[in-house]
Amino acid sequence: MMSSQDKQASNGDLKPLIVCADDFGMNPAANRAILALADAGRLSATSCLVDGPCFAQGAAALRARQVQKGLHLNFTDNLGQPGLHQPLKALICDAYLYRLDVAAVRAQIVRQLDRFEAVMGQAPDYADGHLHVHQLPQIRDELVFELSRRYGHKPGFWLRSTQMRSQPAMPAGLRFKARVIQALGAGALVKLARESGFQTNPRFLGAYDFQGGAAAYGRWLDAWVSVAQPGDVMMCHPEQAQVDDARIDPQRNAEFTLLHGPAFANALSRYGVRVQV
Repeated sequence: MMSSQDKQASNGDLKPLIVCADDFGMNPAANRAILALADAGRLSATSCLVDGPCFAQGAAALRARQVQKGLHLNFTDNLGQPGLHQPLKALICDAYLYRLDVAAVRAQIVRQLDRFEAVMGQAPDYADGHLHVHQLPQIRDELVFELSRRYGHKPGFWLRSTQMRSQPAMPAGLRFKARVIQALGAGALVKLARESGFQTNPRFLGAYDFQGGAAAYGRWLDAWVSVAQPGDVMMCHPEQAQVDDARIDPQRNAEFTLLHGPAFANALSRYGVRVQV
């Protein structure tokens, strides 16, 4: 029988992976899945849509879970919030042409951080972006400036980098998508974050086309875990279906099923990886 010291040493040999679930607050199914994964020890962090219709009502339950809570900065989805938001393609074009209203960008960032603090009763542990908007020009500058002003003294605060880990087992099309996400600002964000004293994750995993059901997601999950290195972030978007749900995204439900079940546990064991909690 393995002694407790042997178990601790064995666990210490495993590579820690940050499993980060996006979109807490988007809907009841997302909240349900994220809380269940946290309870199962399958989740390290969750990124909160502070204007999501279920954010405030889920906050108390989230506070009780031992996972990191981050701001999922939103500039694209209309959730009834005031201020700047526009479709992703238009936002990317305006950001790269430096046509965004800087005051409006700053006001949106300040408002979302204020709401996170008010609802959660704490500062976020990290920040990222819905559809990765946090890394775009103009937005990243204003975000890092405001984070430095608020949390420059906060030990361990980090920003999520989308610099991809090489994923040879993934199809070429999905590798290309990950490279496009990275090209939209990962390098510049990492440089800016480090100059401001903030940490970033070494590499990023989890980008795919949100198709294929459980069979495809099981393959991608295995491919990501197989290349994970200590401190990497693996993004996910789980939802847990219930019979009374009016609408459920079947691909997000497949993510939950795989992450919560034996497939993920087996992949972690097979490749010597553990969920960082």
